[in-house]
Amino acid sequence: MPELQWESIDDKAVDTARILAADAVEKVGNGHPGTAMSLAPAAYLLFQKVMRRDPRDNEWIGRDRFILSAGHSSLTQYVQLYLGGYGLELDDLKALRTWGSKTPGHPEYGHTDGVEITTGPLGQGLASAVGFAYAARFERGLFDPEAAAGESPFDHHVYVIASDGDLQEGVTSEASSLAGHQQLGNLVVIYDANQISIEDDTDIAFTENVPARYEAYGWHVQTVDWRKTGDYVEDIAELNRAIEAAKAETGKPSIIVLKTIIGWPAPKKQNTGKIHGSALGAEELAATKEVLGFDPEKTFEVDDAVLAHTRAAVDRGAAEHAEWQKGFDAWAAANPERKTLLDRVLTGELPDGIEEALPTFEPGKDVSTRAASGKVLNALGALIPELWGGSADLAESNNTTLEGAASFIPAEHSTTAFSGNEYGRVLHFGIREHAMASILNGIVLHGNTRPYGGTFLIFSDYMRPAVRLAALMKAPSIFVWTHDSVALGEDGPTHQPIEQLTTLRAIPGLDVVRPADATETAWAWKTILERREGPAGIALSRQNLPVFERGEGDATGDTLGSARGVAKGAYVLADATNGSPDVILLGSGSEVQIALDAREQLKAQGIEARVVSVPSQEWFEEQDAAYRESVLPAAVRARVSVEAGLALTWKPYLGDAGRSISIEHFGASADYKTLYREFGLTTEAVVSAATESLAAARG
Repeated sequence: MPELQWESIDDKAVDTARILAADAVEKVGNGHPGTAMSLAPAAYLLFQKVMRRDPRDNEWIGRDRFILSAGHSSLTQYVQLYLGGYGLELDDLKALRTWGSKTPGHPEYGHTDGVEITTGPLGQGLASAVGFAYAARFERGLFDPEAAAGESPFDHHVYVIASDGDLQEGVTSEASSLAGHQQLGNLVVIYDANQISIEDDTDIAFTENVPARYEAYGWHVQTVDWRKTGDYVEDIAELNRAIEAAKAETGKPSIIVLKTIIGWPAPKKQNTGKIHGSALGAEELAATKEVLGFDPEKTFEVDDAVLAHTRAAVDRGAAEHAEWQKGFDAWAAANPERKTLLDRVLTGELPDGIEEALPTFEPGKDVSTRAASGKVLNALGALIPELWGGSADLAESNNTTLEGAASFIPAEHSTTAFSGNEYGRVLHFGIREHAMASILNGIVLHGNTRPYGGTFLIFSDYMRPAVRLAALMKAPSIFVWTHDSVALGEDGPTHQPIEQLTTLRAIPGLDVVRPADATETAWAWKTILERREGPAGIALSRQNLPVFERGEGDATGDTLGSARGVAKGAYVLADATNGSPDVILLGSGSEVQIALDAREQLKAQGIEARVVSVPSQEWFEEQDAAYRESVLPAAVRARVSVEAGLALTWKPYLGDAGRSISIEHFGASADYKTLYREFGLTTEAVVSAATESLAAARG
């Protein structure tokens, strides 16, 4: 175990961090100073003594990752980024929580250099950190599986600071259970057990035995109690020994229960809820500065010697990076094909031949889009080794298994159905949808592999917090949602999505993709994998749908348009035979076939209809005005949308004369044909609505 080098100037730097946190909150008038004050020694130890990081290169793939799951205590991280020379300066701390600053109220990925992930909602950081640890192991298997433990340039640790609040949120239970099952020895969590939250003492709602809980999960558990003697002693050496012991435990994730006093050493407000989420106040702040030997009349006071000492992290990081580079260069020279793969993966580019590899589906056959999705994944998986994923215990229903691939599990956890090893490609999340989404986000943010996770569309509700964060961070996570409508049938209204498509479309930056047939499914996957500006959810049918017979180009006469139009979000699938429609029928997914049938019935009545397939409203909105007008000409005011869900997101396309065929109530338990008939999702209903819309348009 390396000896900890700790001098009096390190103590001064820790105290400086406390005062900077208190000053920053005092200046803006709101925030969370207490935890940042009491955690200053732990954060300083990590950033200055433990972690391998290069402050001048936050994209270095060899770096240790740091995740502040207690995101409300953003100053815990911001102050260390300032002291360590990561790009923040004193003025940035002074601008805490203000418009345009680099120091928002919670750490935000892509906004502040050195921040690995957005950690606003409690629990998400720790849960996603499990995904970071997954990714580190998978990437090692992809690029350097033969190296001895600790000898690969891809070996590193994932460090987390978590709070009482994180441990109370259910998502951490799900994710921590998986972390223990996966034996993630590269994950080290420091749990700040200060037992204070906004409602003061956590005993009011949280009295469980956390160490016993984590031992039951299969974690390596240690306790560092700075309160054990009755006097509060911040024993840095003891914490450092615990961290080193955690690093030495390679077969289990580690949690260090660090018992602190929040707000230490504020004389009157320490160990109270008052210092958790509000400024100290002028009197208490002045008293705290006096306790620590700072001038109470000065604010944001940083001794030049302290900053020079802490900014030495820049040179240390550069030296560590250079040493790591030697090993990386040796690996690259010995593994040219893997180096080529790594270069491509880091750019996010797909390999050549993707379009040619897409499976084709015979027109006239009936294929569920979930089954088609499974065929596409297996076809593309052969070309894209960085594509990996699975399901929340619904692999057979979601069709998410890569055939012939090993499962991503310690080999001892193999079962009769699934055989695996630590570098496998098939993910098994168990019945843990919330953690699955968080873990996918962590995998994506760790590197540029392409993970996906599946469940029923209705259970996207369980995933929503992490899905929203993926959209906020523009993280290209992929969510596979099957059983996309009441057509799942007999399971009844608890399992039948009604509002889910609409509410998911309401999340800014989330692409919701609902293909109409097997061919659209193939092109939808191609487009999803090509895009890296944010997350996507693909909604797939349980029931079989007809595979449409299509032409190679645009729709003309009775020839249907090519599925290449999927990439534009909406396209003309079937046009009026004379090219001049009287009415436009819009739909997604399984209801597009209803629109096509209605087109034929309307034609028999002398009414020319255009059918527009709209697999993704988000992608359609990205197109230029000319393209949107070519698909939905403003002159054609008669319009009908048809989708087995709420009509809300279709209204912008319908205008004042449009009509919707939708479901505005919960479902029922019956076979899907009965449900469609009883709920009015029929050809006849679309024809009737088209007639009404035409009448309204003529006014």
